[in-house]
Amino acid sequence: MSDHIVIGDRVLLDTSFRTARARLEMLAKDGMLSWASEVAYGEGITSLVAAAGPAAGLTLLAQAHLDDLAETHDCAHIPLRWEAIAADGRLFTALDADLMLVPAGDQVAALALAGAYRPQPGPPGAGLDRTIVRDCATAAIRNFLTRVACLLAHPAGATARRA
Repeated sequence: MSDHIVIGDRVLLDTSFRTARARLEMLAKDGMLSWASEVAYGEGITSLVAAAGPAAGLTLLAQAHLDDLAETHDCAHIPLRWEAIAADGRLFTALDADLMLVPAGDQVAALALAGAYRPQPGPPGAGLDRTIVRDCATAAIRNFLTRVACLLAHPAGATARRA
């Protein structure tokens, strides 16, 4: 069995692709995507602790790595990696993903994330229930996307709608 969980989600934005793309570039440069990563990872770990017990929450997001925005005429994306510190102090990759923005109509864009989530490493047989890990990882990704979508579509703080 693989140690990673394929994860993804998407939200629709009530703004044009062009406007959202310009804002995404600004968010990447000003550290807001790193902030959204930290909050989302922390809330995901809090959910994991609630579902599986305190030992499940002995990780901390060390850094969110964001590559430069890459784009074609109809897609903008940023490779994203979350690195966390495991209970034993070792660094591990918690998430490898692509954050993507595409047009979804004249004045609508879609923001999506697709990638692989990895729970903290541990001794063989000591892993957490995969369903619990998947649910908590999904919640963390949804949290991240919702925060980013709100910043893209409504910089003043309104909410994004689920796709």
